Amino acid sequence: MANAMAEHNEPDGIVLTEAQLRSRRRRSIAIALALGVLVVLFFAVTMVKGPAVLKRPM
Repeated sequence: MANAMAEHNEPDGIVLTEAQLRSRRRRSIAIALALGVLVVLFFAVTMVKGPAVLKRPM
């Protein structure tokens, strides 16, 4: 049992390089910014249309 535990100290899975980690972070920030812009755009369009958005025929 001790041998199995000693051999398990190696990291599991894929270990990313620093460049890959930086790339992942930049991509995550870009996605977050794009999502934020989309939310602001939808909010602005809703505010411009005003209460007429709620008064439409079903």
